[in-house]
Amino acid sequence: MNDNAEDGFRKPLLNTGSWYRMASRQSSIMGSATQMMRDGSVSVLFCVLVIALGPIQFGFTCGYSSPTQSGIISDLGLSISEFSLFGSLSNVGAMVGAIASGQIADYIGRKGSLMIASIPNIIGWLAISFAKDSSFLFMGRLLEGFGVGIISYTVPVYIAEIAPQNMRGSLGSVNQLAVTIGIMLAYLLGLFLNWRVLAVVGILPCTVLIPGLFFVPESPRWLAKMGMAEDFETSLQVLRGLDVDISGEVNEIKRSVASSGKRATIRFSDLKWKRYWYPLLIGIGLLVLQQLSGINAVLFYSTNIFESAGVSSSNIATFGLGTLQVIATGVTTWLMDKAGRRLLLTVSSSIMTISLFLVSISFLLKGYILQDSPFHSFLGILSLTGLVAFVAGFSLGVGAIPWVIMSEILPVNIKGLAGSVATLLNWMTAWGVTMTANLLLVWSRGGTFAIYTVVSVFTVVFVQLWVPETKGRTLEEIQSSFR
Repeated sequence: MNDNAEDGFRKPLLNTGSWYRMASRQSSIMGSATQMMRDGSVSVLFCVLVIALGPIQFGFTCGYSSPTQSGIISDLGLSISEFSLFGSLSNVGAMVGAIASGQIADYIGRKGSLMIASIPNIIGWLAISFAKDSSFLFMGRLLEGFGVGIISYTVPVYIAEIAPQNMRGSLGSVNQLAVTIGIMLAYLLGLFLNWRVLAVVGILPCTVLIPGLFFVPESPRWLAKMGMAEDFETSLQVLRGLDVDISGEVNEIKRSVASSGKRATIRFSDLKWKRYWYPLLIGIGLLVLQQLSGINAVLFYSTNIFESAGVSSSNIATFGLGTLQVIATGVTTWLMDKAGRRLLLTVSSSIMTISLFLVSISFLLKGYILQDSPFHSFLGILSLTGLVAFVAGFSLGVGAIPWVIMSEILPVNIKGLAGSVATLLNWMTAWGVTMTANLLLVWSRGGTFAIYTVVSVFTVVFVQLWVPETKGRTLEEIQSSFR
């Protein structure tokens, strides 16, 4: 793209960018009266906490189907296959959202895309709440999924682009921590609330997120990419603190944007270059393996799985599982910038492999043991322990880190397109796992978890062979290492 064409592209964006300029200046005026604006870490943390309402919505959507399965089937007369379709439709909607997410986030900004994502989420929850038959139920689930597809790409990218390099891993894992909090809340409130009321509660995160977005700055790297130099430096100063010298970081971001912005779009033939295909391969590989591990099968249908394992209070056990996931993800948030990404991924996938193997063996052996045998009870405890260990292991790394790494390694000029592709394949895999989980569990519980075990083994190998360590490096350093 030549300079004239580039200028022509940026001029209309500068008009819409005035909204971002106004928002940034408003944030500066408000913040200059507070210590928050002088302490950059507090300012970044505030932004992350506001943005985290998006993944809380994401998690609530994931967790909603588990405690509501019996109620929805009973009230609307659905079959198991129809409810499986309902559970998986959020993933179908997320595929559509994922296709659009990168382009939306690149064109109107990270904040604007989150506002767009909030609207179908709100409409979707209302449709589910007032559903009288399966049509409204399915439509609502699709709309929710569309919003979640945009959120799942935009939030980790925004956090990676605003965070200082020494905090980027920990802050990036807040995305997955917020997802687990959303799941836990769905499990907890599902113990007490009817499925229709629970759907109304699902509206809250996005209704708070929309006004909250007016109080956080736009991503400085996106503003730099769009040629909004004044807004870019204002946003970065707000994020780093008013007393901090940002000249070094400003120059580094400008150099990165200038080198990658010589051509705004890439052709498929460009993927022959390592700086493009290698990070794209890593991002897609991690996000697909994350879903093939079977985590959504466990989270979406945990109540039924616990009942199969012989747990009497399956709903309470499901809530306990959600709580454990929050705690384990919190540990990851603390460790991310200390232990590094590769080590946590290796430990996480190794724990998953061992625990899934135990679950598979216990379910396979239970078919050959009499129910009144003490060994049958032992196998039930073993399968329950394996499921808990699997979720804990997943939360220690495989849950959060693929999104963090994806947001770190993709070059700025392909981040929208490549991020959309990686997110789309993640949701396609999630849909396949969710849609087939109930049917596979009916076929063979032991066989189902054996399949997931093999995937976890391959995840360990993939991390060791291909995934680089990104701890302690700037985004520009990470992306230039693939050249």
